[in-house]
Amino acid sequence: MTARHRAPAFIVGGFDAGGFEDGLPGLRLDPLRRLATVTDAASVRQALLLLLSTRPGERVNRASYGCHLFRLAFEPADDTTAGLAIHYVSRAVETWEPRVTVLDIDAGVPEDDPAVLEVRMRYRIKATQGEDEVAVAVPILDARRRPDAGGRPDAGGRPETGGRR
Repeated sequence: MTARHRAPAFIVGGFDAGGFEDGLPGLRLDPLRRLATVTDAASVRQALLLLLSTRPGERVNRASYGCHLFRLAFEPADDTTAGLAIHYVSRAVETWEPRVTVLDIDAGVPEDDPAVLEVRMRYRIKATQGEDEVAVAVPILDARRRPDAGGRPDAGGRPETGGRR
């Protein structure tokens, strides 16, 4: 069976090693030292990671391509920030990735790292009906060290975060 989607294998820095042992960002080579490729579900997953890690304006010929998640860096860990993350991811995927249907987007602060907003998206590939999930992390203000909490750990408690689309 011929692959429906094929793209050069590319590791998006800080997101996902894509099955390559060195984990360094950039293009990959196969064992024969040719440009490695990914196909089908891996190609779609890679395209989503590239979309979510690209700031609008970075691409010369497609200035609106990308996702505004970077705007949330160092914002407070609250429901507004989580809601904006969900909105930004949803808009970017609906606009730029017609091969998928978004099933669910969730954003929240993990218990083990309160300085990160984790955004998870479950999606279905339209051509194969296969489902997968991608997750990205955005650095935010640690609620325990916010200036309005006096800079003291656990002052004022940790606000509830999270949301669903």
